[in-house]
Amino acid sequence: MKQLNYTLIIKPEPEGGFTVTVPALPGCVTYGATVEEAKTMAADAIGAYLTSLRKHREPIPHDIGSFVTTLTVRQGAI
Repeated sequence: MKQLNYTLIIKPEPEGGFTVTVPALPGCVTYGATVEEAKTMAADAIGAYLTSLRKHREPIPHDIGSFVTTLTVRQGAI
């Protein structure tokens, strides 16, 4: 079975827990009480998303060639 890699953005929520988004899969968002639970939920959400794409014979996006970086800006520039 082919393995696909996806970047996850995990954001802590003010009320607790973590929201996860998958940039390569628009609308693929989930939540978990802990980071580990959020990652488990993300794996389930990605699986369901890919199943839907296959069912509708749509292309499967991936993150090959993508990378994550940060940019620091001076506060005065904001």
